[in-house]
Amino acid sequence: MDDSYPAAMRRLAELAAAVQARRDEAHHWYAQRRTIAQDAVTAAQAEVDDLLQAHADAAHDVAEVDREAAQIWTEIGYQLGPVADRFGGLPAPAAGPTADGGLEGPQVWLDHARALAERSAEPGALTPAAQPVLALFGALGAAAAFGLATLARWVGQRYGGDLAVGMPVIALVVTLLGPLFGLAPAKALADRRHAMLHLRAVATVLIAGGVTTVALVGLLR
Repeated sequence: MDDSYPAAMRRLAELAAAVQARRDEAHHWYAQRRTIAQDAVTAAQAEVDDLLQAHADAAHDVAEVDREAAQIWTEIGYQLGPVADRFGGLPAPAAGPTADGGLEGPQVWLDHARALAERSAEPGALTPAAQPVLALFGALGAAAAFGLATLARWVGQRYGGDLAVGMPVIALVVTLLGPLFGLAPAKALADRRHAMLHLRAVATVLIAGGVTTVALVGLLR
């Protein structure tokens, strides 16, 4: 009995030591896993913070892009007038491919749109297709002036007196200025088409008006 008791105590001490070693190993493993988990949570939280900041930055960029796009569209609408309504308002955003197959940022498209708006703000020249219309304006203006001159001469002949002296002079002046009458509708046409009356357009109006005036004077002689 005495021999077995010390052996049992040694065995018990060995088992207690083994259990303590296992316990220490478990505690060490738990501490390692807890540290790894905490590091993972910290990294995930940092990624979440970065994503939230990126989302806030993107929202700010979107607001700035929308503001600039609306400003450009307002400028285009002001330049084009009622014609801008045909485009249906501010177009939806769209991304376009780049040379490397990626997507261009909105600033690229905004720069293109602003450049286009600036170019459209600069008045151009009337197209050659407008030349017949300009000639018609010149002819009609001269014809209207000749009609007024004829009326002035008739009033002078009809009522006599000072009118008989002054009205023929007025009629002559109106007749001579007749080719210029077509410039008013020609200018209105140019403004409507956002163009300028260049020398060629003015010459077309004046030549058509002069030819019409000479023809009418020759017919009534």
